[in-house]
Amino acid sequence: MFSSSHNPNKDHEVTQPPNDSVSSLSFSPSADFLVGGSWDNCVRCWEIKQSGSVVQSEPKAEQLMAGPILSTCWSGDGSKVFAGGCDKSVKMWDLNSNTFTQVAAHDAPVKTVNWIQAPGYQCIMTGSWDKTLKFWDTRQQQPMMTINCEERVYASDVLYPAAVVVLAGRKVKVLSLENQPTVLHTSEPPLRYQLRDISIFKKDGKPAGYGVCSIEGRAAIEPFDNNSANSKDKFTFKCHRSATSDHNKPQEIYSVNGIKFHPSYGTLATVGSDGKFAFWDKDARTKLKGSEQLDNTITCCDFNHNGQYFAYASSYDWSKGHSFHNPQQKNYIFVRAVKDELKPRKK
Repeated sequence: MFSSSHNPNKDHEVTQPPNDSVSSLSFSPSADFLVGGSWDNCVRCWEIKQSGSVVQSEPKAEQLMAGPILSTCWSGDGSKVFAGGCDKSVKMWDLNSNTFTQVAAHDAPVKTVNWIQAPGYQCIMTGSWDKTLKFWDTRQQQPMMTINCEERVYASDVLYPAAVVVLAGRKVKVLSLENQPTVLHTSEPPLRYQLRDISIFKKDGKPAGYGVCSIEGRAAIEPFDNNSANSKDKFTFKCHRSATSDHNKPQEIYSVNGIKFHPSYGTLATVGSDGKFAFWDKDARTKLKGSEQLDNTITCCDFNHNGQYFAYASSYDWSKGHSFHNPQQKNYIFVRAVKDELKPRKK
């Protein structure tokens, strides 16, 4: 059962939230601007501020696409936003001129968009349900490169020089982006059901592995160095499940819809269909914080560039089908000033 409160954690409610389910949240890499993509076909931008301990938000602008938006990302300098979605295109939103132009296209909805900033090139990587991954110089009409995937693209993350891509069929592709994008290997994480989201973590400032989450109330931590003798770095953990002490009663298991690593501490957040977020320390294998339960599922989340803010969206994820959809229920985006809540446990 969900709580009766839409904001039991008393976090800041972003002003003028979307009118339908929120599919994507992305903070600017250089300033405290947040964009959200939604099933109401709209991508919106807010400025996030803090006055003393009070978080505030100011709507800055919005743009409309021809179908629901499934993914958003920023250019490396924070001057442009890219949005991909069900109209099979990716649009580039230049925030300085407020222009909105198409820069990429697929044969099916675009599920993921990521910015790549390499020493020798810069481009966007787009993943689609047409089973391709494409790389686009936004000044050209044709892609620089296309990688054919064996299945639909569901999620992705980029942290140069690494990229990871989740496919249907519980597959993960690991790419190297040095010189040009190259698939290093395709693997199957130790999760038995559909994968929902993926996020790269760092060690000593470099990409060291990824966290991936699934619909079975479970997540996996997978280091890139599979030959590491230190196998304790590779594990799965249960999350977003109902607490039960009675082993005769069934446990409710919820989808883990989002996973993100803190940019400074290397700890992580997960959000789920149980209407909760949780903060974790993967190295100490411990939960740092569990939230109060919202009155709706949480669909996605993100940290800002310095890890000061954690944004998460409360809207229906359709995990229980049409009969549980309440069109009167509002959608919310919350921003939490996390302070020291994600600091790793002292060893």
